[in-house]
Amino acid sequence: MTTLSIGTAVPDFEAAATGGKTLTLSDFLGKNVVIYFYPKDNTPGCTQEGIAFRDHIDEFNAFNTVILGVSRDSVKVHEGFKCKQAFPFDLLSDQDETLCNLFGVIKMKNMYGKQVRGIERSTFLIDEQGVLRHEWRGVKVKNHIAEVLQELKILTQ
Repeated sequence: MTTLSIGTAVPDFEAAATGGKTLTLSDFLGKNVVIYFYPKDNTPGCTQEGIAFRDHIDEFNAFNTVILGVSRDSVKVHEGFKCKQAFPFDLLSDQDETLCNLFGVIKMKNMYGKQVRGIERSTFLIDEQGVLRHEWRGVKVKNHIAEVLQELKILTQ
């Protein structure tokens, strides 16, 4: 389970990202960061969620906010997914589950009648100083972007 709690600083982390980059949380000090965890590239719900973030990127930019998507897929798979969907944000590869464990998003899930370990769709809002300000767990894609944007509006007032 996660050791992170609302109002505490998120430890700096490093992850392989699309575009041949290695990104750290500290790269984004001075910006709000929305990190969303999703189960798998190129699946219907995950594609829909990414498209929703993509289609509202101007609103996130207006709130000085960076979007980062995270799954256990490889950077190579992420590159194809990002290109195919024209995502204007980076996707982070978490094959060793370091970020998943930090944020506590790995859960036992039922898939075709079997128990499997997987990522629970979750989103985290980190402020300009690197402090966790809000979290959404067990996210349903519909209306999620509006909820995140509402929290950003409150945060930046």
